[in-house]
Parts: sequence; structure tokens; C-alpha cells
Amino acid sequence: MELSSKSEYALLALLELGRGFATGEPMQIRQIAAQQNIPDRYLEQLLATLRRAGFVKSQRGAKGGYLLARSPWQITLYEIISCIEGFEIGKAAVTAPQTSAGAVIAEAWETARQAAEDALSKQTLQDLLDQCKAKQQVDLMYYI
Repeated sequence: MELSSKSEYALLALLELGRGFATGEPMQIRQIAAQQNIPDRYLEQLLATLRRAGFVKSQRGAKGGYLLARSPWQITLYEIISCIEGFEIGKAAVTAPQTSAGAVIAEAWETARQAAEDALSKQTLQDLLDQCKAKQQVDLMYYI
């Protein structure tokens, strides 16, 4: 299993918005794109998807931009990835097995899918923000 660039960019954008969540100040697309090295047009499409799903809200005007619609600790990684990738929670993508070998493979895949879903459901955007902050502190200490 691999994280798609689409999901990675969405997570990066949400992390950037999460950093500014406490201030309540909206961020413009070009700010987010510059901070996270995401193409502007691609980010625009991702933020539209995230807005429709209720993860972000937009604010119009001269001081407009995007804000998180919910607190970072209320947003799980599974919610974000399932929104971006277009699959529903609890839905398996395995077809009915035709043989006993196929049944064993289907069971193994379902176990792996469930483990991934459980792990992503336990992690929140706030967890990633905390890990980023801790990593930045370690990196800063390394350079001193």
C-alpha cells in the first residue's frame, strides 16, 4: 500500500491550515502552496473537495482564504484519506473469491485493510501537528 500524492498533498495542506487554527486567520492558496510546495491549481482542486466534505471552509474578501472547519483533534487521517481517495468507511474492495486460495487471499487482504483502517482512524490531524512540532524541535536542537 502506498500513500497517493493526492492524499499526501491534502494532508500537507490540512497540516498547514492546522498550524494556524488557533489564530483563526484564513490562509490563501498561494501561501499554503508555497509553504508545502504544492502546485496552486492542484491545491485549489483539493481544497474544493475538502470544503465539500466539511474539512475546510472558505472565507471571501481581501483577507479571505481557507480555514479548518473543525478542530484538528476532531479530524482523523482515515476521514481525510477516504474523502480524497473516494472510498467509504467499512467498505471492502475485494470481490467474492472463486477458489479456496482466493478465499485465503481475500481474508488476508481484509485483515490488512482493517488494520490500516484502524491505525488511520486512531490518528488525528492534531497528532500529526504534534509530531511535526516535536520533529522541528529535535531538528533545531541538532543544529545548535
